[in-house]
Amino acid sequence: MSANPPVTLVRDGNSTHPHELVRIAGGSTLIGGREDDKFVSAAELPRREVAVADFLLGRFPVTESQWAAFRGKDSDSTLPIVGVTWHDADDYAAWLAMKTGLPFRLPTEAEWEHACRGGSDTIFPGGNDLSPTEANFLYDESGSPVGVGRRLPVGSFAPNAFGLHDMIGNVCEWTADPWRGPSGFQLEKRAVRGGAWDHLPRLLRCSWRDWAPPDARFDNLGFRIAASLPRP
Repeated sequence: MSANPPVTLVRDGNSTHPHELVRIAGGSTLIGGREDDKFVSAAELPRREVAVADFLLGRFPVTESQWAAFRGKDSDSTLPIVGVTWHDADDYAAWLAMKTGLPFRLPTEAEWEHACRGGSDTIFPGGNDLSPTEANFLYDESGSPVGVGRRLPVGSFAPNAFGLHDMIGNVCEWTADPWRGPSGFQLEKRAVRGGAWDHLPRLLRCSWRDWAPPDARFDNLGFRIAASLPRP
């Protein structure tokens, strides 16, 4: 499957650190863990088929330089922003929407997993195993360090089949959704996806999901932006 062409968005009239967006084709998609995945958890089951509409998604996580512009500061850093709450990320999306006129928001969990898989049905976007050359993570499954142990600039690894970088590894990502557990949705928790630089490969699987309080600030948790498209 060929990568979708990115759409470059110049935010706030400033082309120094533009957002690159990829149009993701929607449709019926399977989300959730595979039963033959030895690391699948109850939170990832059962697999289910959901409908996803076409949408736009950031080619990269939001960077420190882009975040600095939101805060009225200057930065040239292409490291993904971390240490931001869910509310901070939501405020950023609202600010970007106001500046550009596009309906920016955080991606839903279903959108995120659909985009991460890139049309595949494998455990990771590129297959059922993961190499340190494919994503930024710290330990292998034996607990031996194989990664650099820190964030890397966005785009340091090859994109998935949809042209998206860092969907797994580097930093975890906030999603729009409250946590969905066995008892239903829990509004005091927000769903987190993707795995991070200090994780094992099992936490970088496409179906891996976790939660954090919306006011949490972690050194391995950032976000990327999404935008809805007009319905035909």
